[in-house]
Amino acid sequence: MTTAQVRTRAELFREGYTRRSLANALGAGAIVRIRRDRYMEPGAATEVQTAVRIGGRLTCLSLLQLLGVFVLANSGVHVHIQRGASRLRSADPRRPRLEPRGTRLHRLHWSPLRVPDGATSTRVHVLDALLHAIVCQPARHAIASIDSALNKGLITTVDLSRLSAALPARRRMLVSLADGRAQSGPETLVRLMARSLGCHVELQRWFDGVGYVDLVLDGWLAVECDSKEFHSDWAQQLKDYRRDLALAARGFCVLRLTAEDILYRPESAMAALRGLVDAGRAAASV
Repeated sequence: MTTAQVRTRAELFREGYTRRSLANALGAGAIVRIRRDRYMEPGAATEVQTAVRIGGRLTCLSLLQLLGVFVLANSGVHVHIQRGASRLRSADPRRPRLEPRGTRLHRLHWSPLRVPDGATSTRVHVLDALLHAIVCQPARHAIASIDSALNKGLITTVDLSRLSAALPARRRMLVSLADGRAQSGPETLVRLMARSLGCHVELQRWFDGVGYVDLVLDGWLAVECDSKEFHSDWAQQLKDYRRDLALAARGFCVLRLTAEDILYRPESAMAALRGLVDAGRAAASV
């Protein structure tokens, strides 16, 4: 039995367990009973166990987070429930007989799966997770999640047409804005800001002696999206400053935005972009 699977008692017996060995495995913690007649190995992620305990599969923002896909914010666990399912349980194993009101801290998704043969006993297919996430998030964050899934190779450009066809009409345009070259959610959000300003945007442009630059706007403004994870130590900061000097020597203006500002103070990031873009356009018109 693997951590990605759920087994019934009958399936465990077919695999070679006996009543005694199953009881011993449960007592030793080698197997966990998630709910009545549903067993898993203890190494499964807490979110997965919660979804199964409620009576469904992990989906939407919760599954994407587990896969390393960009999600700005999520609270609770997103669970796909098959239509017609009954006797949902609480996510709290100490109160197993609570009905749907016991799931009030979690988000339940009831829509039919588009890729049912890609689902497992614990999670839906990533395309279904994205479909749920596109509806659950603000538009810009949804595009960032699609970009992230593309960049990580979890979906392909061919899958985008499947996503688009399955979405409500008002959301289909979001898929057309996806670009898997974005290396992070903040890069996607800055790209969308720049597009709203009418900028020509180049992603991951290569410069000899410098490397890849996150975004180049209108051919002259280089924008880097910095996170604490990769830019907090002095050695990395010194490398960044020298990259900026090299770009400036070639006539590029450099704007460094922090992921924190992009994600949580987007109005400040947008104001900085607008100020520089407007100044550049004004200078070009003289």
